Amino acid sequence: MRRLRRTESLRALVRETSVTPGDLIYPLFLCPGEGVRRPIGSMPGVFNLSIDEAVREAEEAARLGLGGLLLFGLPETKDEQGTGAYDDNGIVQRGLRALKVSGAAKNLVLIGDVCLCEYTSHGHCGMIAETRDGWTVDNDSSLKLLARTAVSQAKAGADVVAPSDMMDGRVAAIRKALDEEDCKDTPILSYASKFASAFYGPFREAADSAPQFGDRRSYQMDGANLREAMREIDLDLNEGADMILMKPAMPYLDVIRAARERTGVPIGAYQVSGEYSMLQAAFEKGWLDRDRATLESLLGIRRAGADFIVTYFAKDAAKLLG
Repeated sequence: MRRLRRTESLRALVRETSVTPGDLIYPLFLCPGEGVRRPIGSMPGVFNLSIDEAVREAEEAARLGLGGLLLFGLPETKDEQGTGAYDDNGIVQRGLRALKVSGAAKNLVLIGDVCLCEYTSHGHCGMIAETRDGWTVDNDSSLKLLARTAVSQAKAGADVVAPSDMMDGRVAAIRKALDEEDCKDTPILSYASKFASAFYGPFREAADSAPQFGDRRSYQMDGANLREAMREIDLDLNEGADMILMKPAMPYLDVIRAARERTGVPIGAYQVSGEYSMLQAAFEKGWLDRDRATLESLLGIRRAGADFIVTYFAKDAAKLLG
């Protein structure tokens, strides 16, 4: 077996899995202001960016040959209804228009994250309702607002909308709204199996989206359940999802593999903030080789079956793959 491992050229010739810059999607966190490039303490090398700075990031991403950008927004104000998410002049909508007008994203797929958590004063992904047992995240009243958000982003220039809320029936509601609003050609990338994970911690600093009470385990998935994840995928595809996204990636490689074996649609995986930050911490300690570990982590996700990867390492990896 070692004969084909003897030289780099031989290893490259027989390599079964590869990662290219075009397989990578880079997340951006848009915030109000101008000339803002605010470091996120728990995510070295990641920033909250004003729209003008985001345009510069997009230009670099395009030069590096990345596949696209995933846009999140930090609104100027928040309220219980998350109105900033579906405001036609909201931060993501303004960012999408700026990226389109500037031409910075000409060769990039622009993906709008569709959720309410960054925009609600309570930090949950849907509307809050009182029950006799306390509070709950109300599923059905949230669907209309998620659909409005998707339509608003599509009209602002999103090439793809990506619902990440995990409300039941949201893909069908979004598909219906897009079709009715003359956005029939806008694909849906559904976060089909998004688990209630400890690995999201740094993201909540980046997006200022931590729940103000309770947690998200009543609507995000239990990490123990693989079969349930397959049911979620089936439901979203039947409702009209064009692609699916697994989140997190590295702790759930078996889910990516099971999804790959189950369906022929394009599959993405999100190497989430906690995965990124723990690797960065090991790099800073000198415990891991930065370049090799970065690429190996992405290779493992691709080998499990992901067609593309959302990752904060996208620019660094593209430079290494150069």
